[in-house]
Amino acid sequence: MIIVNNILDLRATISAWKQNGLSVALAPTMGNLHAGHLKLVNSAKQKADKVVVSIFVNPTQFGINEDFASYPRTEQEDQLKLATENTDLLFLPTITDIYSANALTTVKVSGLSDIYCGASRPGHFSGVATIVCKLFNLVQPDIAVFGLKDFQQFTVIKTMIRDLNIPIELLGVDTQRESNGLAMSSRNNYLTDIERQLAPQLYEALGIAKTAILAGQHSYATIEQQAKQSLKNTGFTPDYFSICSSHDLSSATKQDKDMVILAAAKLGTTRLIDNIYFSL
Repeated sequence: MIIVNNILDLRATISAWKQNGLSVALAPTMGNLHAGHLKLVNSAKQKADKVVVSIFVNPTQFGINEDFASYPRTEQEDQLKLATENTDLLFLPTITDIYSANALTTVKVSGLSDIYCGASRPGHFSGVATIVCKLFNLVQPDIAVFGLKDFQQFTVIKTMIRDLNIPIELLGVDTQRESNGLAMSSRNNYLTDIERQLAPQLYEALGIAKTAILAGQHSYATIEQQAKQSLKNTGFTPDYFSICSSHDLSSATKQDKDMVILAAAKLGTTRLIDNIYFSL
């Protein structure tokens, strides 16, 4: 596995691959890799000749009083995991590599960036869109691979690619879960032992809502309210629990066939997100 810390070496390596007619896939991460990240790598390997993984804890997608300083950084362990998966190149830039001191440009997908997690974390998705756009420009991949655990993030990136005519195929990879259903996440490390036992009930609430919809219930507001109350009773502090069209994340109507249920809730001090998507 090639490990690259600067942009010049990154571009030189990828240019040589492209000159030899090789396709490139990119899997952007913030490190602290788990089985879900490695699933992205393996999915990328099936689609491209060369796989690039970036590890960069992006400061612009963290808000005030969020966990940028304490976000888990496990660079050495991550390198070993990626080498075991036969990753071709690991890109490990610094903040000064990515952001110049006088940078004035950001990327924002209007509307989508301001709802759900965007409402609770102002500026978050602008930070996400900006770093992803930068990585696309640096790596110039043919394929970009993202997990679907953050369905809103995936939709923001999909919309950015469409609107900016970026010549990249976007691949979404299903959420990797623990045996109890909990969606794998680096932030699960913040949970106490007791909270970790309760955490899978977020996904359970999503499953109950899905079952109700598939059974023909159309009072989506009622289903959402019941789910939030159930989560409160369990010990969560719900942020949102929303039944949406999976195409644009607008509130679902009876006419929608492709659905996603988005949920975010705090358990103790840890904010968890999850979703479930399906078609009627």
